[in-house]
Order: sequence, then structure tokens, then C-alpha cells
Amino acid sequence: MDPRSIAVIAVRVRLPANLGSIARACRNFGVSDLRLVEPAAVPDEESHRLASGADGVLEGLRRFDSLPIAVADLAVVVATSSLRGRGERRALGPADLPALLQEAGHARVGFVFGPEKSGLTEEELSHASAFLRLPTDPAFPTLNVSHAVAVTLAAASVAEPGPPEEDELAPLREIEGAIEHWDRALDAIGFYDTGHRDRTLREWRRMIAGRPLSMREVAILRGVANRILVSLRRKSKAKT
Repeated sequence: MDPRSIAVIAVRVRLPANLGSIARACRNFGVSDLRLVEPAAVPDEESHRLASGADGVLEGLRRFDSLPIAVADLAVVVATSSLRGRGERRALGPADLPALLQEAGHARVGFVFGPEKSGLTEEELSHASAFLRLPTDPAFPTLNVSHAVAVTLAAASVAEPGPPEEDELAPLREIEGAIEHWDRALDAIGFYDTGHRDRTLREWRRMIAGRPLSMREVAILRGVANRILVSLRRKSKAKT
């Protein structure tokens, strides 16, 4: 896969040293798009020392206040996760990654890595298209975030580029727009009357974003939600 199509997204990195090591891993595999979400760490002298020639990646990193904003322009988002106690629908190992990337064709792909200790939250995981589990010794399963980046990019590097899509894949901002549209429609028909709106939306997002969606498919989803809202408005006007 063309490394220019890949973004690495690191969430709440605490240690400046890890920033440098992540930048070096990105540079090793030709990836220059490094994004930080809610960054607690800032590049310092130690970061640049550990970047070891990848200063351009480190200096060009971009900062975002939240994960949805950081991945809004990407069509496929793969989150690293231990999957323990989680309900993810599309779990992959490194050997499965090339097939997913080939399916994505020439679309933009992002790999998301959680903070050093806590990992990604349920809400953050709900924005992923797929979940990557890196095989480790169960007695010592947690990888340093920079090592996880290197292993993931190594697995991605063997993927052959897929054919161009006949219909352009939708970036996450378009999928989020469709989910928000459906949220309004579900609220209007009383679907949330029993509560659990946030949990339902997470599950709904996983169903919708569980595979790459084309712009046409997103337009259909939004069209159905809009039809529900229009129909309800007409019925409300007819009663008055």
C-alpha cells in the first residue's frame, strides 16, 4: 500500500520520548502523516534524539482535540485493541490486514493507537472500521506504543494496492453525518424512549462504519433517515 495514503493517529501520548520513537517508526515505513489526539506530550530534545533522522515527521505532526476530528478525512480507520471484554465486530490479526487494505483500494487509511496505560475508550473504539489485535504473550501483552506502530506498519507495508473504486469511499466525516441524521430520525420516532441513547449510538456506529462505505451508500442511508423525518413532519402538519 502507498504509505502516502496512511495516517498514524496516537491518542493521549504522555511521554515525549514515545513521540520520537513513533516518528521514527513512521519514517521507517515511509509514513509522514502523524496525528496526535489530546496530546499530553510535546516534542522535546529527547523526542528528537529518539526520532533519529525522522525529525521531519516529528515537526510536521498535527494536533487534534478529539479522535472524530482527527479521523474525519479518512475512509478506513483501524484501531489497535486487546479486544478483552469488547464487542467489536471486525477483529483482525496482522495477517488479515493486507486484505482489508486491498479492499480499501486507494482510499485514505488511519491506524489509531491508544495511550500507554489505559488504551482507547469505548467511545473512541466506536469510530473504528476494524480492530487490530497484535499477538503478544498473554502474560505480558502490552506493547510500547511505538513498537505497536512499527508492527502495524510492517504488516500494512506488504499489502498490494487495490483497484480504484468505481464509487469513491466516504470519509468518516460523511459517515458521522449519516449517523447524526439517523440519530435525529430515531429520536423522532421515539426509539430512545427506553434510554441508553449513547450506547445505542455506539452500536449503530459500529454497524454502519464496520466496513468501508461508498459515498452512494452513505447518501442512501441519509436519504432514508431524511424520508422518515419528512414523513413525520407531514403527519404533524396534517394533524394541525
